Amino acid sequence: MSLDKFKIGAQYAMPKHLISRLVGKLAAAQAGKLTTSLIKGFIKQYGIDMSEAKYEDPAHYKTFNEFFTRPLKEGLRPIAEDKHIIAHPVDGKISQLGDIVDDRLIQAKGHDFSLQELLGGDENVAAPFQGGKFATIYLAPKDYHRIHMPIGGKLRKMVYVPGDLFSVNPLTAENVPNLFARNERVVAIFDTEIGPLAMVLVGATIVASIETIWAGTVTPPAGKDVFTWDYPDNGHNQLILNKGDEMGRFKLGSTVILAWGSEVADFLDSEVAGTVTRMGTPFAKIKNKEEQSEQAEAPSED
Repeated sequence: MSLDKFKIGAQYAMPKHLISRLVGKLAAAQAGKLTTSLIKGFIKQYGIDMSEAKYEDPAHYKTFNEFFTRPLKEGLRPIAEDKHIIAHPVDGKISQLGDIVDDRLIQAKGHDFSLQELLGGDENVAAPFQGGKFATIYLAPKDYHRIHMPIGGKLRKMVYVPGDLFSVNPLTAENVPNLFARNERVVAIFDTEIGPLAMVLVGATIVASIETIWAGTVTPPAGKDVFTWDYPDNGHNQLILNKGDEMGRFKLGSTVILAWGSEVADFLDSEVAGTVTRMGTPFAKIKNKEEQSEQAEAPSED
């Protein structure tokens, strides 16, 4: 048996939720010199550039979680100001991106998965994104782990979807079918100038928690049922976030999946699988109304 096959097989066998929650408790502990030692070891292991961090000294962080969700120096990730540009929401690497065809999103060569299942199973939630675009971005352990808005929007819905906690690294994505639609995840749906925007925060092995800025920690605890929260369209309780605003964070790394509707925006030519992303840099261009109308009216090639 190859080492890769052993790694994948071990993930099926291990108690992933239990391990992840135990690691979460350790990551949240204020253990003084032990915490600092763990942080220093992590920095060395993954080659983390602490010169980007607002607080460069590892001893500043009381818990490993504080270090892992560390803020960056102000102004280090300027947000693309062009109103026609959709920005990268995270630091990471593009795993896949492209068209949503017949409810399917590409996971890896030979693997795809259902958009409707990814978003929690509700056909009405998935409908606005059918025929649109998607992008999957993987956050490695060394990356900045706060998630920001790629475009301004108003929060309309959040969905917690229970699931497994497989690793989401490239090896696992290439070998575990339906990975992103089987792992635990939090889905946020926003109303934006290009229509509905879905941001899916996918859990993974030893991800101690997924948080949003409006709900705090969404998981853990893990549940067995899909839960949905709806948010007001107007009034003082509505939540509007501008492009570049923080919307959530991972405590230990994972994956973000974006989706939007048909004929509203195209990825820039420079954006392909394997591209390293930096939060705030240009990702896609919004089509003007004339372009949208022309493509909607264009005859089918079938």
